[in-house]
Amino acid sequence: MRSSLQGETLRRARALVARGPRRILGIAGAPGAGKSTFARQLVEALGGGAVLVPMDGFHLAQAELERLGRAHRKGAPDTFDVEGYLALLARLRTPSAGVTVYAPAFDRDLEEPVAGSIAVPPDAPLIVTEGNYLLHDVGPWARVRSLLDETWYLELDRDTRVRRLVERHVAHGKERGDAERWVARSDEANARLVAPGRHRADHVVRSGPPARHGAPS
Repeated sequence: MRSSLQGETLRRARALVARGPRRILGIAGAPGAGKSTFARQLVEALGGGAVLVPMDGFHLAQAELERLGRAHRKGAPDTFDVEGYLALLARLRTPSAGVTVYAPAFDRDLEEPVAGSIAVPPDAPLIVTEGNYLLHDVGPWARVRSLLDETWYLELDRDTRVRRLVERHVAHGKERGDAERWVARSDEANARLVAPGRHRADHVVRSGPPARHGAPS
């Protein structure tokens, strides 16, 4: 996917870093499109000029999903603490001098969010955030776009996405048949919700060669 980080894409990212004051760049896309890999590579390419704060840190805990009866469709829009995510974005937009903000991350081995995992120093010029629903326009998700300075849509052909997703679920313990059924029932249902956001993006990035098995989205 490194080929996606050249030309117009990297130029736009560097311009955001240079523009000042702090900017927030969102990277949206369907499950399996390679968002987290792309976002990490982008932050690395910027050489310390950005901090990555993924949306996935706002997954509801498994116990809460089970209490709500939503565990069977984990990853759907209503299985996240969207209000918490909005509050963090608002706080990141207006950093306070000398104050480090701590954001949650999602541990894929535990399949749980972990609070206070990502330190965002007050002088970081660019925040990169990535997730499925940054361009979703239903309910409180519709407020995310206004908190981002620029939003990109990461696009990958469906067959490669689905293959990545199945391999990722297998790598994290699912039997292959169960992984295939989960992808067909849950991940692809979420992909259909994400797709209409493409036309609202400021920039579309087409992914490069397929990622290795188990690569996160």
